[in-house]
Amino acid sequence: MPFGPASQLGVARFDETPPVELLPGRSNEEAETIIQAVYRQVLGNAYVMESERAVTAESKFKSGELSVREFVRAVAKSSLYQTRFFDSCARYRYIELAFRHLLGRAPLDLEEMRAHSTILDNAGFAADIDSYIDSAEYQDTFGEDTVPFLRGYKTEACTSMVQFTHFFELVRGSSSSSLKSNLAGNRPRLNALVINQTPTSVKSPASAGALFQEPALGARTRQGSGAGSDGKIYRIEVTSIRANVVNRVSKFRRSNKVYMVPYDQLSETYQRIHRQGGVIANVTPVN
Repeated sequence: MPFGPASQLGVARFDETPPVELLPGRSNEEAETIIQAVYRQVLGNAYVMESERAVTAESKFKSGELSVREFVRAVAKSSLYQTRFFDSCARYRYIELAFRHLLGRAPLDLEEMRAHSTILDNAGFAADIDSYIDSAEYQDTFGEDTVPFLRGYKTEACTSMVQFTHFFELVRGSSSSSLKSNLAGNRPRLNALVINQTPTSVKSPASAGALFQEPALGARTRQGSGAGSDGKIYRIEVTSIRANVVNRVSKFRRSNKVYMVPYDQLSETYQRIHRQGGVIANVTPVN
């Protein structure tokens, strides 16, 4: 279930497009569709010139020597990927992008990012790519025959409100590129946010916040009643909240419900909204 109205969150194309899967007896045209889907996902919507394509891996995939998963591995280990996202980016920027590209979500917390930093220190770039693709999460979610897809806006891909909001720091709309679309350039988007487990605003890509820079500390702080000891409070806009069953044949719905939630109650509120069938349209720090 998506967290909010897909058109408002900028993920309509992801939500409405079924996963790309390799089926038995596929044609050459269908194989080419899968190849393009892998490039689009693994390279973060970046343009790929003909001269940059992984020609040998493509040939092996078309001949049946490589599964979709192994073709994903080949593209992720390619010099093109390494040059664009590993050599030219800060380490933690590369790690957060690898989560986007290979698992389709934002990293859960700092410890998860540190685990990959340790792999890079001890075994190198190729081993780190393997750690994503050989993980139980990858196998359970995508298997051998499905192209990875962006899923961090869905409840089943997140464990907290913080992780949900962080996904939108990495992906903003169907044209969102891993190389562009943010003034931060190749610097990490999530480093300080993950360290402090700080939620961020979730706004429509068409809104005034379309550049999605990290909000200033002042915008995330409110001193006053109910704000909690750290003074942080968030406004959560929710649609389609479903009440308990009123009778055997109907349920009533309420729209546009707003919660004013202290920082330390965000995850609890998210779980309650999820249980009630609500979808989160916006998360904004209160001034």
